Amino acid sequence: MALADIRIALLRGVNVGGKNSLSMIALKESFATAGYSDAKTYINSGNVLFTSMESPLILQSTIQQLLLDDFNIDTPVLVITAETLASSLAAAPEWWGKAPETRHNAMFVIAPETAESACAAVGEIKPEYEQLAYHDQLIFWSAPIKTFSRTRWSGVSRLPIYLSLTIRNHNTTRKLLQLALEIDRG
Repeated sequence: MALADIRIALLRGVNVGGKNSLSMIALKESFATAGYSDAKTYINSGNVLFTSMESPLILQSTIQQLLLDDFNIDTPVLVITAETLASSLAAAPEWWGKAPETRHNAMFVIAPETAESACAAVGEIKPEYEQLAYHDQLIFWSAPIKTFSRTRWSGVSRLPIYLSLTIRNHNTTRKLLQLALEIDRG
């Protein structure tokens, strides 16, 4: 198994606020039935690791259709290789994930949007309240919980660009890479 063959599907808006309810057991079974090897889900927010040689962009549309056909859920999906995630996390800024009582989010940008276009849509950060950097499709963002509401990115859910983002916290993002490495060692 090569890290480049491990894919990570991040489903947007699954099991959030009572919308797009989806059993992770059923999701894993659906992936296996569709022929994706080593399908494994992580927590209840729509994270699926699996192996495939298909390109992430082709997989995105295939998995979106699978969700529609099997669960009647129409939601954007981001698929990245474990290799891409590893590369992005290796480029994470030193401050990301470090400060206690701080939100550390990974905002994955769904194509055709880019990290640059997402940042431009949100606007300049407020450096006194938040930090931001990006690598590839991954935006690293941190802000103290105490002053979160004063940040530029706290209002991202009210912007059209929000529909092209799927957000995971620091711990979930790191755990997805750890699980991919476990599959790789197989």
